[in-house]
Amino acid sequence: MSTMIFVNLPVKDLDATKAFWGKLGYSFNPQFSDDRTGCLVISDTIFAMLMTEDRFKDFATKDVADATKTTEVMLALSAESKEKVDEVVGAALAAGGTEPRPAQDLGFMYGRAFEDLEGHVWEYVWMDPAAVQG
Repeated sequence: MSTMIFVNLPVKDLDATKAFWGKLGYSFNPQFSDDRTGCLVISDTIFAMLMTEDRFKDFATKDVADATKTTEVMLALSAESKEKVDEVVGAALAAGGTEPRPAQDLGFMYGRAFEDLEGHVWEYVWMDPAAVQG
Protein backbone atom coordinates (compact mmCIF):
# COMPACT_ATOMS: atom_id res chain seq x y z
CA MET A 1 0.00 0.00 0.00
CA SER A 2 1.31 3.45 -0.91
CA THR A 3 1.92 5.99 1.81
CA MET A 4 -0.86 8.55 1.94
CA ILE A 5 -0.69 12.09 3.26
CA PHE A 6 -3.46 13.95 5.05
CA VAL A 7 -2.65 17.64 5.46
CA ASN A 8 -4.78 19.13 8.23
CA LEU A 9 -5.67 22.81 7.87
CA PRO A 10 -7.98 25.06 9.90
CA VAL A 11 -10.66 27.08 8.10
CA LYS A 12 -13.06 29.75 9.27
CA ASP A 13 -15.82 29.05 6.73
CA LEU A 14 -16.02 25.41 5.63
CA ASP A 15 -18.84 25.94 3.13
CA ALA A 16 -16.98 28.77 1.35
CA THR A 17 -13.79 26.72 1.38
CA LYS A 18 -15.54 23.72 -0.19
CA ALA A 19 -17.10 25.95 -2.85
CA PHE A 20 -13.68 27.49 -3.61
CA TRP A 21 -12.03 24.09 -4.17
CA GLY A 22 -15.02 22.89 -6.17
CA LYS A 23 -14.45 25.78 -8.59
CA LEU A 24 -10.90 24.49 -9.08
CA GLY A 25 -12.28 21.09 -10.10
CA TYR A 26 -11.58 19.21 -6.86
CA SER A 27 -14.00 16.99 -4.96
CA PHE A 28 -14.55 15.99 -1.35
CA ASN A 29 -14.76 12.48 0.04
CA PRO A 30 -18.12 12.38 1.86
CA GLN A 31 -17.02 9.35 3.87
CA PHE A 32 -14.50 11.51 5.75
CA SER A 33 -16.45 14.79 5.70
CA ASP A 34 -19.10 16.19 8.00
CA ASP A 35 -20.37 19.61 9.08
CA ARG A 36 -16.97 20.48 10.62
CA THR A 37 -14.53 18.72 8.26
CA GLY A 38 -14.15 18.46 4.50
CA CYS A 39 -11.83 15.80 3.10
CA LEU A 40 -10.42 17.42 -0.06
CA VAL A 41 -9.26 14.78 -2.54
CA ILE A 42 -6.09 15.99 -4.27
CA SER A 43 -5.02 12.61 -5.63
CA ASP A 44 -5.30 8.92 -4.78
CA THR A 45 -2.76 9.41 -2.00
CA ILE A 46 -3.00 13.11 -1.10
CA PHE A 47 -5.83 14.65 0.93
CA ALA A 48 -6.37 17.89 2.81
CA MET A 49 -8.53 17.67 5.89
CA LEU A 50 -10.07 21.14 5.99
CA MET A 51 -11.45 21.59 9.49
CA THR A 52 -13.38 24.36 11.14
CA GLU A 53 -11.15 26.06 13.68
CA ASP A 54 -13.06 24.56 16.62
CA ARG A 55 -12.60 21.05 15.18
CA PHE A 56 -8.93 21.71 14.39
CA LYS A 57 -8.40 22.76 18.01
CA ASP A 58 -9.51 19.28 19.10
CA PHE A 59 -6.19 18.03 17.67
CA ALA A 60 -3.86 21.01 18.05
CA THR A 61 -1.73 21.50 21.15
CA LYS A 62 -0.64 25.03 20.18
CA ASP A 63 -2.44 28.18 19.12
CA VAL A 64 -3.98 28.01 15.67
CA ALA A 65 -2.09 30.21 13.19
CA ASP A 66 -3.95 32.92 11.32
CA ALA A 67 -2.75 32.18 7.79
CA THR A 68 -3.72 35.69 6.67
CA LYS A 69 -1.06 37.10 9.02
CA THR A 70 1.62 34.41 9.33
CA THR A 71 3.01 31.72 7.07
CA GLU A 72 2.13 28.41 8.62
CA VAL A 73 3.05 26.20 5.66
CA MET A 74 3.53 26.35 1.89
CA LEU A 75 2.00 23.38 0.14
CA ALA A 76 3.48 22.49 -3.25
CA LEU A 77 1.78 20.24 -5.79
CA SER A 78 3.15 19.10 -9.11
CA ALA A 79 1.47 19.81 -12.44
CA GLU A 80 1.92 18.03 -15.76
CA SER A 81 2.57 21.24 -17.73
CA LYS A 82 3.08 24.98 -17.51
CA GLU A 83 -0.39 25.38 -18.95
CA LYS A 84 -1.88 23.30 -16.13
CA VAL A 85 -0.10 25.51 -13.58
CA ASP A 86 -1.66 28.58 -15.18
CA GLU A 87 -5.06 26.88 -15.44
CA VAL A 88 -5.24 25.93 -11.76
CA VAL A 89 -3.92 29.25 -10.47
CA GLY A 90 -6.21 31.11 -12.85
CA ALA A 91 -9.19 29.16 -11.50
CA ALA A 92 -8.09 29.92 -7.93
CA LEU A 93 -7.89 33.65 -8.68
CA ALA A 94 -11.31 33.59 -10.38
CA ALA A 95 -12.74 31.83 -7.31
CA GLY A 96 -11.50 34.54 -4.95
CA GLY A 97 -7.93 33.51 -4.19
CA THR A 98 -4.99 35.90 -4.41
CA GLU A 99 -1.54 35.57 -5.98
CA PRO A 100 1.14 36.45 -3.42
CA ARG A 101 4.04 36.74 -5.87
CA PRO A 102 4.78 36.66 -9.59
CA ALA A 103 5.24 33.39 -11.47
CA GLN A 104 8.71 31.87 -11.29
CA ASP A 105 10.05 30.60 -14.61
CA LEU A 106 13.48 29.01 -14.35
CA GLY A 107 13.28 27.31 -17.75
CA PHE A 108 13.39 23.76 -16.38
CA MET A 109 10.84 24.64 -13.70
CA TYR A 110 7.76 26.87 -13.70
CA GLY A 111 5.65 27.66 -10.69
CA ARG A 112 2.95 29.92 -9.42
CA ALA A 113 1.30 30.24 -6.05
CA PHE A 114 -2.05 31.32 -4.72
CA GLU A 115 -3.54 31.93 -1.34
CA ASP A 116 -6.92 30.30 -0.78
CA LEU A 117 -9.80 32.05 0.99
CA GLU A 118 -8.22 31.27 4.37
CA GLY A 119 -4.74 32.53 3.44
CA HIS A 120 -3.12 29.10 3.06
CA VAL A 121 -0.39 29.20 0.40
CA TRP A 122 -0.64 26.59 -2.37
CA GLU A 123 2.06 26.30 -5.04
CA TYR A 124 1.65 24.52 -8.36
CA VAL A 125 4.92 23.59 -10.05
CA TRP A 126 5.85 22.03 -13.37
CA MET A 127 9.36 20.62 -13.76
CA ASP A 128 10.86 19.45 -17.06
CA PRO A 129 11.16 15.65 -16.75
CA ALA A 130 14.52 15.75 -18.59
CA ALA A 131 15.91 18.07 -15.91
CA VAL A 132 14.71 15.72 -13.16
CA GLN A 133 16.30 12.68 -14.82
CA GLY A 134 19.56 14.50 -15.57
